Order: sequence, then structure tokens, then C-alpha cells
Amino acid sequence: MQQSEVVKALKALGNPQRLTILAWLKDPTSHFPAQRDGDLVKDGVCGVLIADKLGLSQPTISIHMRLLLDADLVKAKRIKRWTFYRRNESRLRQISRTLVKDL
Repeated sequence: MQQSEVVKALKALGNPQRLTILAWLKDPTSHFPAQRDGDLVKDGVCGVLIADKLGLSQPTISIHMRLLLDADLVKAKRIKRWTFYRRNESRLRQISRTLVKDL
């Protein structure tokens, strides 16, 4: 893993709200209600639900999710007009292994 990728991931993780989002997405069925469209685990959690739970506006959530997406920590899926997010577990494991090995 390149150093620039690790730095991008650490910057994305350097915000308490984004850490909270990732923690919620680890077990979405415990943290979010059932959705009309999309399965919480398979498809991810709708950005609207994330915004509501954090008490933030859609534009603010979009910024947070863009940073997590750019760092490849989450994956996005469009269903109808909505974007659903789920954790990128393989990438999170890769970053964790890199940090343990290299630090």
C-alpha cells in the first residue's frame, strides 16, 4: 500500500463524525431502521438515514461520505435517487495491517 493512500485514509479517519459513521456501518441493522429500498447489509445504508441519525444536513453528510469514498473506506451504490453506503472491509483491513506493520 502506498504511503499517500495511508495518509488519505488517516485524514478521512481524523474526524469523530466519520469514525461514528464507520462504526454504525459495521453493524447497520443495530443502528438503522429497515429501509424501503435496499438491504442495510447488502446494499448499505441510505445517506438520508445517516444524516438524520447524526443530525446533519444532506450537503454535510455528502462531504463526509465523499472523503470516506475517496479514501476507499466505504463503497457507494445508487438505487433510484438515493445513495447507499457500506464499509469497504478489505480496505479497512489492509490499512490496519499496514499501520501495524509499518509503525
